[in-house]
Amino acid sequence: MSEEPDMALDSTRVAATELETVVGARLPEGERAAAGRLAALAQFYIDDPFTHLETARARLGLDRAEFARHLELFDSVPELRRAVTQGPTGKYWDNTFLPLEASGAIDAVLAGRTAFPHRVGLYPGPTCMFRCSFCIRVTGARYEARSVTPGNEMFAALIDEAPTDDPYRFYLSGGLEPLTNPGLGELITHAAGRGFRLSCYSNSFALTEQALTRQPGLWDLHALRTSLYGTDEAEYQATTTKKGAYERVKNNIKNLLRMRRDRGSDLRVGFNYVVLPGQVARLHRLIDLFAEINEAAPDRPVDFLTLREDYSGEPDGRISPAERAELQETLLAFEEYAARRTPTLNVDYGYALNSLRQGKETKLLRITPQTMRPAAHPQVAVQVDVLGDVYLYREAGFPGLPGADRYIAGRVTPQTGLREVIGKYLAEDPHIVPAQGDEFFLDGFDQAVTARLSQLEADTAAGWAAHRGLLHHTGPVASAEERR
Repeated sequence: MSEEPDMALDSTRVAATELETVVGARLPEGERAAAGRLAALAQFYIDDPFTHLETARARLGLDRAEFARHLELFDSVPELRRAVTQGPTGKYWDNTFLPLEASGAIDAVLAGRTAFPHRVGLYPGPTCMFRCSFCIRVTGARYEARSVTPGNEMFAALIDEAPTDDPYRFYLSGGLEPLTNPGLGELITHAAGRGFRLSCYSNSFALTEQALTRQPGLWDLHALRTSLYGTDEAEYQATTTKKGAYERVKNNIKNLLRMRRDRGSDLRVGFNYVVLPGQVARLHRLIDLFAEINEAAPDRPVDFLTLREDYSGEPDGRISPAERAELQETLLAFEEYAARRTPTLNVDYGYALNSLRQGKETKLLRITPQTMRPAAHPQVAVQVDVLGDVYLYREAGFPGLPGADRYIAGRVTPQTGLREVIGKYLAEDPHIVPAQGDEFFLDGFDQAVTARLSQLEADTAAGWAAHRGLLHHTGPVASAEERR
């Protein structure tokens, strides 16, 4: 390797010729002719992180021996790796691919080996007070009240079973509202006692001062992530059909911030917001809302916002080409506005929006029934509802949802733990035949994982197992939760 000084790239918006120059300076003298091809290889994966290695080899016009040498050289140049992971599609690598590689979950899936899931969604809510227009919940569907207590006991046993090497293994979410479970606080405290740092995804309608007093265990959460359904009363009511929901949720979060400050709590408070058609021009109103909420506790303001497009693929969630043309400029203005009005707010733009704000138009990944995996990826992630049913995809865990029962791997019971459920499921060599519409059970994470696993299998089948997927973890990788 060259002993020349580090020429780290300042930005991923670097011209290909500049990357080639930096790479050339890093390579041994006899290998510098490869710099242009290596820069091109990096660009393939900046443009499309799901590129197959055989596709890349063909595009470079190299034979297998030459390509293998280029892959070895690629691994030796840190700037190439940085250009990919810090580029417009870098969120795929930093938020998903590399942490999963580091955890061993990817190897477990590819080998068909039983492993406790890397991520486990606990879905404890028996019902929900909203009837959201976009929600796939079956109208009126709920879990019986008598299922809650045994369900909470099952969740506690599941937490006791889990390895404690990853504090972010569990999160609370669901097809129904977690805060409708009266034992949620005790469950959170139980998890915290084992070292788990839970995030809770909630609509925060029930997050009143009385609820926080009645369930003090809610303060043992690592983060509360409120799903935001509008920036005024009209938007909220149109989406949730719940009159007065906007003001109530806003006031609940204001009160939460005041109580957090007074208690000296470490709880992180933030929002999730999905950009739907017609909302692009109104994004700045989010910042106005947060600035108003922050007035309740200026010294402990809202911590984060996760901004997303609609990953479902449903027609009513797709932003039109005309509106998308405005989105990049809107995101840049939004970022500047947030820096002025809410300077401490951490904004996570996710996969595609992060690409767009860096000047690259990236379409959201769309898995189809034809590209779904026969056995999904339970070693990576599963979801467990209050009955103990283990769902393979995040959007399948709604009671009574047609077709979702085909994506239940088994049931956790007092006699059967989650690891055993996964082991039995894999031992049966499952081959689920997807029906049209099943792709809507996958959220953005599920879709990215599905595409990545298929890519790695294709690379391995083509004889590139040692370099599958181009990049691998090279030491500890911080999870998205740790970075927020």
